[in-house]
Amino acid sequence: MVSPAIALAFLPLLLTLIIRYRHFFLLFYRAILVRIWKDITTGLSREERAYEYVLTHATPGDPDSILDAFDTWCTKVEFISNIGPKKGKILDRLLVEQSPLTVLELGTHCGYSAVRMARSLPLGGRIYSVEMDQRNAAIAEKIIRLAGFDDDTVELIVSPSDEVIPRLRSDYGLERLDLVFMDHWKRSYLPDLQMLEGSGLLGKGSIILADNVLFPGAPKFLRHIRKSGLYEWKIHRAMLEYSKGIRDGMAELIYLGIK
Repeated sequence: MVSPAIALAFLPLLLTLIIRYRHFFLLFYRAILVRIWKDITTGLSREERAYEYVLTHATPGDPDSILDAFDTWCTKVEFISNIGPKKGKILDRLLVEQSPLTVLELGTHCGYSAVRMARSLPLGGRIYSVEMDQRNAAIAEKIIRLAGFDDDTVELIVSPSDEVIPRLRSDYGLERLDLVFMDHWKRSYLPDLQMLEGSGLLGKGSIILADNVLFPGAPKFLRHIRKSGLYEWKIHRAMLEYSKGIRDGMAELIYLGIK
């Protein structure tokens, strides 16, 4: 039995930890506890609840309206790890500056970033968006079509990324990837990047943008890009989407080619 005196001695430490890590506690509450409670009480997945909100609050055929509804839901209702509006501006800038014709997205989730990219694609551009979870892919399909983009603009591929990448050339006729956006399992960032390096689909000047490399983090991925000599790279530091006080960042890589 812990004496009251010992308990009181640890109270300042406990309060200090709560204050210091309050943003992480809040994220745990919003991302985990609220999700579990809503899953039980509604019988719907978090992604299905997000879709229902977007369906009733956005204008069909208007990508900006779709994204605004998503951002409102993720900020005020429940947390979903989309790229979000602030880091999304970095992605927007790359689309405008580079005008990529062939884009590979790893991690469609609900379709937020696919819609964000599709609205800025040049004429004739196409996104190949890869999602391994069939239920999430079904939601993403609805979101993307609700935004007004057909299969010629965004092709959804429902399969694990490590199975899709080796087939991009043979099954989808791709010769080069102009832009790769990574926002799937962080542990898959490095093996998928190495697979892309070996595929011959990255050409000089191809851009890779990887989200959440600082939180939750992708240390092996970052170590590889620092040591490989294959990339010109930088980290865009930002806060975690839809949260305060949690530092994150996006890695922007420009492929230099094999030396």
